[in-house]
Amino acid sequence: MANIDHLGIAAPMLLSLNTCGNTASVALGMAGEDEVRIVATAELAVRTYSARLIPEIASLLQSQYATLRDVEAIVVVKGPGSFTGIRVGLSTAKGLAEGAGIPVIALSRLALLANASGLPHVLAAVGAGRGEYYVGEYRNGNTLGEMLLSGEETVAAAKQPGAGVLVCDESRADDSSTSACSALAICGPVYVQPPDAAEALRFSLRRFRAGDFDDVETLDANYLRRSDAEVLRAARVGA
Repeated sequence: MANIDHLGIAAPMLLSLNTCGNTASVALGMAGEDEVRIVATAELAVRTYSARLIPEIASLLQSQYATLRDVEAIVVVKGPGSFTGIRVGLSTAKGLAEGAGIPVIALSRLALLANASGLPHVLAAVGAGRGEYYVGEYRNGNTLGEMLLSGEETVAAAKQPGAGVLVCDESRADDSSTSACSALAICGPVYVQPPDAAEALRFSLRRFRAGDFDDVETLDANYLRRSDAEVLRAARVGA
């Protein structure tokens, strides 16, 4: 069944999943030449991803009188972030893609954050727990590197001559007392609303139009570090 946009023109339907943060989101959009028109979105509370993600996708498709066969690409944010969230989102995207023969576009959460800032040269930072941060450097849309840094290392990187503007994944700059990025306040970061699945759809349009898809078989999560369970398992093996 062809998907028709608001101008009555057939347009590809895209599905997007973002399960990396404290909340998960799902979005459906119609891909135009220069923009994506978001037609349906849903948000999932933490700890409900595994049980609710597939039903929410089905509900969104049903709301547009569509099925998975109408989706022409699946966009998924592959991390870094919540280990459980990443696994759920990525495995769901891969399962749907393999079962229905749909191409996949996988995005870095840090690259998405950098793009949402609208700045040409940034250090995008997301709290990783343990006083550490997932940090990515981007210039004019190009990835210069992504890494896991301590708070001190992140501050030092942001203070280097010629460093990009520090951008933090926080919705409220006035909540610095409880903010995951509160230790970075000395750098005067720019706070950006955490990008959701709808923003991921917009960010992915160029790749979709270029046919720049990921290999589903080799696609892996972007953890930037091992999970606690893996660290513990490695320690036991070493012992």
